Amino acid sequence: MTSFRKRGEALAYFLAFIACIPAANWMIGHVGTVCVPHGPCLVPVAPWGPGGHPLMAPSGVLMIGLALVLRDMVQRRLGRTVALVAIVAGAALSGAVAPPQLIVASASAFLLSELADFAVYTPLQSRGLVLAVLASSVVGLVVDSVLFLWLAFGSLEFLTGQILGKLWMVLLALPVVHWIRKREIAQQTVIME
Repeated sequence: MTSFRKRGEALAYFLAFIACIPAANWMIGHVGTVCVPHGPCLVPVAPWGPGGHPLMAPSGVLMIGLALVLRDMVQRRLGRTVALVAIVAGAALSGAVAPPQLIVASASAFLLSELADFAVYTPLQSRGLVLAVLASSVVGLVVDSVLFLWLAFGSLEFLTGQILGKLWMVLLALPVVHWIRKREIAQQTVIME
């Protein structure tokens, strides 16, 4: 892979990671199958839930699940220092674009969940990209869900939906991560020959 192409991919990962934050905050107020008056717009994350109804979650969870995967890819392409800078920038952006009543919850949950993701991904990345992304994202999404719900609402009532919604995005991204890793291995093989 050419150096220009690698830099282009790295920049794309970084920009997509940063874009997930305002996208998540926008989606919460505008995208969903149901929008609660003065509350979030919700999407179904599982066909089964309380009372035989689908399990619902605020729509922004989809972008946060994707952000966890993209942060790992930023670190893979640009290194630990840039990943940490991206996390801090993302937390600041999260606080800047969050609805006023959710600023502290949004920024804090984003910062701490991404740092948890970083702490798990960093030692695991040498054992396999897909494993590292999956494990770090699961830790990050649990931390994000618990902190956000507790700080924003003082309740963990929607925890299952939050976790499941984010997990779906992580699982949907894993085949792409696997494809990226296979492509890297193939290119390394060509270079070595």
